[in-house]
Amino acid sequence: MASRSLFGGLVLAAGAITLVCRAQAADLPTPPPMAPAAPVAYAPQIYNWSGIYVGAHIGGGYGESSWSDPFGAASDDTFNDWGFLGGAQVGANAQFNRLVLGLEGDFSWTSIKNSGTDSIGESLNTNVQWTSTVTGRIGAAFNRLLVYGKGGLALAQDQSSLTDLGGNVATDNLLRTGWTVGAGLEYALDDNWSAKIEYDYLGFGPQSLNFTTPLESVSTSARLDVQEVKAGLNFRFNTAQ
Repeated sequence: MASRSLFGGLVLAAGAITLVCRAQAADLPTPPPMAPAAPVAYAPQIYNWSGIYVGAHIGGGYGESSWSDPFGAASDDTFNDWGFLGGAQVGANAQFNRLVLGLEGDFSWTSIKNSGTDSIGESLNTNVQWTSTVTGRIGAAFNRLLVYGKGGLALAQDQSSLTDLGGNVATDNLLRTGWTVGAGLEYALDDNWSAKIEYDYLGFGPQSLNFTTPLESVSTSARLDVQEVKAGLNFRFNTAQ
């Protein structure tokens, strides 16, 4: 009987302890809710200008011819005019943080024609048939916007002519070699396509010209300067986005 009484007492004690613990737990304040997880910030992808590209352009060119007068006048014969141009370009870029280095070659057919007269009234004409440049480029990238400068070699095919007072025409075709500097803006439309606008100055020093007609044979020299404004599109390969 004593063991049964002891067992019953233990059961009653355990029940009492359980009731006390539940009552104390009910009196405790409700714990605050867990803070929600912080959202993951989206980092936009930075455009990479590295890669090989090809493209096309159109625009306008302003040519200025300055001839030494064939008959020894004190001042040169200088004349200028606008013309259209259009062509293609190919190049490659390598980007290092914001710095973008590149090489580019372009070719433009032009309709730049300059006409004037010498000191005795003969007609002098310069017809720039095409221009081409091979340049290095250096630029700063602001994500999809590239600001760049360029400089290097310039070429031009020039057909110059003289029309004497009898209406006879003599021509002299020459390939001019000079220098160019320029600057531009290029904007990436998507991972491969970009649009650009560019200004270039092409300078060609004096070059000898010789004309022979039934009435005369004269020698002179002429320099040529061309300014070009181009708008174009490029398609870039091997972009590392």
